[in-house]
Amino acid sequence: MEGLFTWAILATYAGATLATALITEIFKGVGFIDRIPTRIFSYFVALLVLIAANFFTDQLTWATALLSLVNAVVVSLASNGAYDFVNMKKK
Repeated sequence: MEGLFTWAILATYAGATLATALITEIFKGVGFIDRIPTRIFSYFVALLVLIAANFFTDQLTWATALLSLVNAVVVSLASNGAYDFVNMKKK
């Protein structure tokens, strides 16, 4: 394995969920992003990850772009749920 992430892995549910969680955590407290609700920000991160993954694997079409709008909801909710679960266990 050459790296942790490849575009093909980011196109999967697990890869997109992990990338969304990591990117959201990194940028959550930065400048203007801090004023955006985290769940909305994580949706846009998930959408960008999915569209980029489809683009770089030569899978991006109008159909996959539109489907990414729906899949981003699922990925974002999974990412947020994992974060909430981890924080619940800490308390």
